[in-house]
This record gives sequence, C-alpha cells and structure tokens, in this order.
Amino acid sequence: MNDRTSGPEQAEREELARLLSAPAERDLPPGRHLHHKDTLMRLIDQDGDRATARPRLLRPAVLLPAAGLALGGVLLTTLVVTGQDSAPAPSATDTGSHATAPRGAAVLLDRIASVAAKSGEETVTGDQFVYVETLRSENTGKFGGPVKLTEPRTREVWMSQEAGPVTDVGLIHEDGAYYPIEVGVPDGETPVGQPAGIDRPTYAWLASLPTDPDVLLRRLATEITRDQDARDTPAGERDRAQDTFDTIGELLRETLMPPETAAALYKAAARIPGVSVDSDAVDAAGRHGIGVARDNTRAGWRTAWIFDSTTLEYLGERSYLIRDTTMGRKGTLINRSAVLERAVVDTLREKPSAGKPSAEEPSAEDSSAEESSTST
Repeated sequence: MNDRTSGPEQAEREELARLLSAPAERDLPPGRHLHHKDTLMRLIDQDGDRATARPRLLRPAVLLPAAGLALGGVLLTTLVVTGQDSAPAPSATDTGSHATAPRGAAVLLDRIASVAAKSGEETVTGDQFVYVETLRSENTGKFGGPVKLTEPRTREVWMSQEAGPVTDVGLIHEDGAYYPIEVGVPDGETPVGQPAGIDRPTYAWLASLPTDPDVLLRRLATEITRDQDARDTPAGERDRAQDTFDTIGELLRETLMPPETAAALYKAAARIPGVSVDSDAVDAAGRHGIGVARDNTRAGWRTAWIFDSTTLEYLGERSYLIRDTTMGRKGTLINRSAVLERAVVDTLREKPSAGKPSAEEPSAEDSSAEESSTST
C-alpha cells in the first residue's frame, strides 16, 4: 500500500491504525481482524487524493416511536438506563465547521453513504406495512442496577405506512405473542392519532426529508428540540452531539430507509464530534463487522452501529460499558441486535418469505383473557 499522506493526515491514519490494533472480541481470529483493518485502510487510501473540505455541521437528534405509542396499553419506550455514579458531561453545542468526527470515522461513513445511495428504491403505499425482523439481546435489569442481558430472541414488527394520524400504529411479535402498537391515551379520553413524522417515520416521510446533510440536520434539530420541550427535558440532560448520534441510530433500527435518505443520514453522522471507529464489533447473530461508535460519557457506555466489513451493509447495533458503573464492570454488554430481514408487506402478520399472513396466534391481551377464563 502506497503512503500518499503526510503531516496531519498521516497522524490521523496512525491514530486510526492504533484504534484498529486490538480487536474488541477476544475470540476473533487474527486473520479476520487484519481483514477488517486492511478494508478500512484501503477505503481511506481511495479517498486520500480527493480529500477536500466537506460541509460540516452538528445538529441534535430524533427518537423513534416511543413517546405517544403504547404497547397493549403500556407505553412503548426504548430502554435507556444509566449508572447512578455516572457524571454529567458537557453538552456538545458546537455546530461550526470544525465540529466533526475524526477523519477515520468520517471516511468510513462517507463510503457507507455511497453504498447506501446505490441500494434499491422501494415502492411503498399507505395501505402497506414495513416489516422488520431482528435478533435482540436486551437488558432487563432494574433501572441503574446490574445488567441482566437476555439470550438473543427474535422480534418482528409491522409498522403502518399511513400518513395518518392513526391510532393503530403497528404490531410486534415477540416471545410467542402479538402486541398491538397503539397511540397511548388515558382511559375514557378520545384517542389522538399519530401522524407520520419523527415519532412515526414511515417510508414516505423519510423520503420527504431533505437529502442535503446540513439541511437535514437543521430539520432534525427543530423536530428534536420540539420533542424535548414537550417532554420538559431539563437543559442539563440535553447533549446535542449524543442526541444526534442516538437518533440516527434509532432511525436505522426498525425502518425501511430510502437510499438517498440513508446516505444523507450517514453523511450527517460524519459531522458529529466524538464519533469513532470500533475496529471489530459483533451483532446479536454473531456476525463480525466494522463499528461506527460514540461514547456516551454521561451514561458510561459506548454504542456502535455495525456494518459488514466487505459490503458495508448495516448489520445491527451493540452497546457496552466503557467504565465501571452500578450497571456492571467495564466491557459489560448492555444490549445487542441484528437485523435479519426488512420488507414491504400488504397485511399485518404477513411473513415476507411466505407472502401470506402467519397462522393466527393469540395476542398478549388474548392470552390474558384466556388465562382468566381458565382460572374461573
């Protein structure tokens, strides 16, 4: 490999090589690690001669359906727990041109964006559903307490693509039961539908987002600030850089992403300070890949989006502690996921491979009713 860089860029490459020197998983064969390292360094070489100043910007983040959605009457939320001994970190408020990820991560994200932009465009109508199947290991421990990680288990979701507002947002199949995703409102009140938007990102809504990364980040900033204001989130709990990273991660997780939108989001992530390369990351299915990571210094953990080291396809995500906290020792896994399939289907419970709704299984509510009937 010819070295065509010097000065600051050479120093950045040496730092990237240092980051890749020790695999995160102790059981990774040396040859596999070298493959990851060579792949990433090759990508940097390809960009070396045409490295020019790119527009750089930082904006806050979005959350997927969490605030307003109920799961069988229980609010559907993304589990976020922090160690009680974690110290607040300064908020990243800089949105200037120098607030970007290190060059190694920026180059990787730029290449991922290029691949994403060439993926196939889908045709999705308002009466269809986006289906996503994942394998997930999640923390079921008490808030702030020791991590209790579940064994990997399958989760299927069907998300409504109606522009809305809708009250029946979708369906989850997990642990042998179906759970309706509905807009959460107190008993006795008229349900208020949820429109397509940042809290319910349909394919059409995602496709409507600006594809210029700077404009996209400004759009997300407005949405996120509005959401945080509605939740009365204290100013001290808002970390613009971390919120941005977490939000993009949420949008990647259980949606079907239009190619141009995905590319814009990855380019936006390259503008987030503190984003780094996780030289080897393993998803819930045991697949090794290159991670795009960021440390949440307030909470004490790192989250990495995992990509196939050859195809740069999104594989999943993992989070683990970066210091000892009340949740566990440094290195403890908090959660891990793997995307197995994404598709567009015509009906709830339809399996993409079968092309028909799956056999009727009782929902969580049906199961409870049957148990009550049996007991009486």
